[in-house]
Amino acid sequence: MNLPLVLGLLVAAYLIGSIPTALWVGRAFFGLDIREHGSGNSGATNTFRVLGKKPGSFVMAIDVLKGWAATSLATLMLNQGAILPQQLLYFQLACGVLAVVGHIYPIWAGFRGGKGVATVLGMMLAIAPATVGVCILVFITVLLISRYVSLSSMTAGATFALLQLLPSFRPDNSLLLWFGFVLAALLVYTHRANIGRLRAGTESRVPMPWDRKS
Repeated sequence: MNLPLVLGLLVAAYLIGSIPTALWVGRAFFGLDIREHGSGNSGATNTFRVLGKKPGSFVMAIDVLKGWAATSLATLMLNQGAILPQQLLYFQLACGVLAVVGHIYPIWAGFRGGKGVATVLGMMLAIAPATVGVCILVFITVLLISRYVSLSSMTAGATFALLQLLPSFRPDNSLLLWFGFVLAALLVYTHRANIGRLRAGTESRVPMPWDRKS
């Protein structure tokens, strides 16, 4: 193992995840700190609520790309001979998790970030694209019906875990199966405040493109 290269790319994964997309977009184009408005999170959902559809879409795309790019650094490790083929999944998960941690606790933004859902999506898209494709359809369906991003995210996370129990989606490495269930549990945990608002009927809804008002 090429330890210096591996450690350097692991640090790079965290730094990629730390890019505070919503914060920078809010400051550069709207002159505000997104963390002082709406839910207080520096993520795509709060950007949709506070800044609108176009900034929200841009932030979501970049945050997904962050997770995908950071996770793909493991493939670079493999191609450079720094790790063995059988170690690829372990380092994909390590790089992806570091990117998510970076998004939640970004070094570039005083360690105050978002919840990391979009970055998790990018991470898993790099590891299990077919399974994630189904989860994206589930997310969109639930969002169109409910207009709650929190509910859509938790449902998609649960779908990812359960899909892997089916033969067509079962991963070769059981670690990914267990990771899926841990991920689903973490999504529920990080959305515990949203669950309370959903039960109380006070959770914010996301406007759709065909709505008259954003």
